[in-house]
Amino acid sequence: MLLSFLQGKGTSGLRERLTPGIHVAIEAGAGQAIGRVATATAAFVGRALRGPVNRPVLITCFADFQDVFGGLWQPSPLSYAIEQYFENGGREARVVRVVNGGRPATLAMPVPHGPPLTLEACCPGTREFLRAAVDYDNIPATEVDSFNLVVQRVRAPGSEHVEDQEIYARASVAPDSPRHVSLLLADSALVSLRGPVPLERPALTHRGDGRAFASYVNSSPDGDDGGPLTDYDLIGSATAHTGLFAFRDEDAFNFLCLPPLTRDTPAGPSVLLVAKRLCRERRAMLMVDPPADWITPAAALAGLRQFHFASDDALMYFPWIQAYDRLRGRFENFPPGAAAAGMLARLEGARPLWNAVDCAEDGPLRPGLRPSCVVAEEWRARLANAGVNTLQAVRARKAVRARTLAGARASMPDWRYLGLRRLALGVVESVVRGTHWVLFEAAGPELWWRLQTQVGEFLAALEQDGAFPAVPPRQAWFSICDERVNPQRQLAGVNVLFGYAATREGEWQCWLLSHGPQGTRVQQVSLNRLHGAGGRPPMDPEFDVATLLHEQLRV
Repeated sequence: MLLSFLQGKGTSGLRERLTPGIHVAIEAGAGQAIGRVATATAAFVGRALRGPVNRPVLITCFADFQDVFGGLWQPSPLSYAIEQYFENGGREARVVRVVNGGRPATLAMPVPHGPPLTLEACCPGTREFLRAAVDYDNIPATEVDSFNLVVQRVRAPGSEHVEDQEIYARASVAPDSPRHVSLLLADSALVSLRGPVPLERPALTHRGDGRAFASYVNSSPDGDDGGPLTDYDLIGSATAHTGLFAFRDEDAFNFLCLPPLTRDTPAGPSVLLVAKRLCRERRAMLMVDPPADWITPAAALAGLRQFHFASDDALMYFPWIQAYDRLRGRFENFPPGAAAAGMLARLEGARPLWNAVDCAEDGPLRPGLRPSCVVAEEWRARLANAGVNTLQAVRARKAVRARTLAGARASMPDWRYLGLRRLALGVVESVVRGTHWVLFEAAGPELWWRLQTQVGEFLAALEQDGAFPAVPPRQAWFSICDERVNPQRQLAGVNVLFGYAATREGEWQCWLLSHGPQGTRVQQVSLNRLHGAGGRPPMDPEFDVATLLHEQLRV
């Protein structure tokens, strides 16, 4: 989808369908400009009161979270994180609910002779309130195997507030029927079959008092919410697409937030390692919460020496925040990651990512949220040098640029700074998503020229908008797609080498993008103009790209 990260413009806010099926996304074609992807969508994984399990759901406000996942719930740090994210300026979030041993509620539809037709809720938990009804309206008397089935989700037991409804007309229990009930319910977002289908259709559900319209069979109170989450539940399975691996390639996000397992139990080191790898693959930033015992700036600096985790694809904000807990009726301490992600989304609407003053203090917390301790100016600078950003209740007098959690160990000097790292991720993701059309074209010089031109026009538009202010015009970027990066021995696919110099002339950030039958691959390239280049600029046809790539990537 063509979205902008220039001024933080996101999608229209329409909710995604929760039902399975084919979903269409619009991307750039051969004759279109590459669109700038959104860079302020947050992803959350955790425990919720109800809702789909291991399936990302796009929400645009806390009311959406209440509708789909049940709202605030004390055993769910995720629910508080979502509330604080939107309260502090967040605009879009993808939420994956995970459970530890949850069990769905069941419905037993009586059959005149024999065991009932048993249905179970698609979503486990005690707050999935379903009801179903059977009638024979408009069904000929000769179709003794057919019936109409209505399934509803209601707000509460006995409530007439219907939240969702599915109608299956002329369902059948005949094994050879094309409208067999098992086939119809295969696409249901509310219920699935439990056990075998009876050979006799379910009986009518009626009130028993002579009124014509049907009554309903309510779900049994046999659902279970499961136990507290473990690290294994958050990590999930790559083959089963559960936990962190529930996010597919089409589920784009820019910040990954991992609320604690419980109020007192943070996610373990194994979760952070898997999440860091996922963020690197998906070109996103991992929000890492500081430990709860870092209650002063001095304690935070001392703790960082023992905190063996650093990455230019991660960021940390200090200190924890205080927010009003509406369920407990008092202020409580919460991890700051979700609120910080909301603040970054809010700031993106006011300035581009390459703004030189991309500091945490430029966007104070909104009323209702406050830092758990005051951080003096000298401590803010010391924390920033260590790779930790500071949350403030009011705008600071002196700006401190926001950093990634890499500190001095960043893979590139520019990527110590959060704004420049997010710019790089946004550029690469835009080019990747905007050039998928090459997979449907015949490889050759004509395709190479079109791809080189398209990527070049995208980078030129960024330059025109001020993304590379410290570099002379027409020397800030390059795009190469010719025989130098597409060797004859390459059987299929196409490569394009592109990059830019965001802050200093000649210090390139560049990548080799490969589209092929086996998928898309992005590799970072270190472009040293003095090594194998003869001092020529990258766009010079004599620039020795082939030798450079062979030495680094074995292309």
